[in-house]
Amino acid sequence: MSEKSIWYLENIDVGTILCPNKLGEKTKDDHLKVVDKNQFVYLPDDKSDLIYFIADGRIKISSTSDDGKEIIKAILSKGEVFGELSLLGEQNRRDTAIALEETKLCCIPKDEMSGLIQDHSSLSLFFMKIMGSKVLEMENRLESLVFKDSRSRIVEYLVELVRKNGQRIGYEWVVRNFITHQEIANLTATSRQTVTTVLNELRTEEIITFNRKRLLVRDLDKLKEEIR
Repeated sequence: MSEKSIWYLENIDVGTILCPNKLGEKTKDDHLKVVDKNQFVYLPDDKSDLIYFIADGRIKISSTSDDGKEIIKAILSKGEVFGELSLLGEQNRRDTAIALEETKLCCIPKDEMSGLIQDHSSLSLFFMKIMGSKVLEMENRLESLVFKDSRSRIVEYLVELVRKNGQRIGYEWVVRNFITHQEIANLTATSRQTVTTVLNELRTEEIITFNRKRLLVRDLDKLKEEIR
C-alpha cells in the first residue's frame, strides 16, 4: 500500500474497519469476495447498494459512449474504494466495474457503511477526501483535454501514475502492473498509436523504459519537463 494513500496521511486504518476478516481465513464472511480477471463487479443499471474496498488487485471503472467507444474513468488498485456514490443516493449504477486481474474485495452494504461512519468518525473524513479527490481529478482531466495536446496529456498521466502508484528505487521510479497502451489512450482521450509513439520516444530519450508488466521512470524531473 502506497504511503501516498489518503488514509495513510490521516493515520486511518481503513482496511481493518472495512475488511476486519482477512480473505483466505476459514471463517465465512459474506462481505468478502474474489473476482476473477475480466469478471464484472457491476454493470450500468445494476442496483447501487454496495461499497467496495479493494483488498488486492485492480478494478477498471468505465462507461461506453453511444458509438460503442469505451471511456475509462479510473483504474483503481489495492486500498482504494469504489461504488461510494450509493452513499449519496445513487439508486442504479451508471458505470461498469471490471477486474483487470484476480481481485479481492470487501463488499459493504450502504446501510451498514452508514453505521460504520457513525461509529468511526474518521471514515467520514476519509470518504469526503475520496469524493473530493475524484472531483479534482476529473476537473484536471477536463482541463488537460481542453488546454493540452495529446503528448502532454499522456506524459501528465504517466507522472500522475508515478505519484499514485510509483515505488522509488534509488533515483528511479517503478510502477508495477503497467496498463495497456489502449487503456492509456482511453484515459487520455488519445489513440493507441499516439500512446505507442509517445512512449517509444520517451524510451529513446532514456527517460523511461517499459514492458507489459511495469513502467520504469529513469528521470522523473525530465519526464515532468515534457508536459507543455
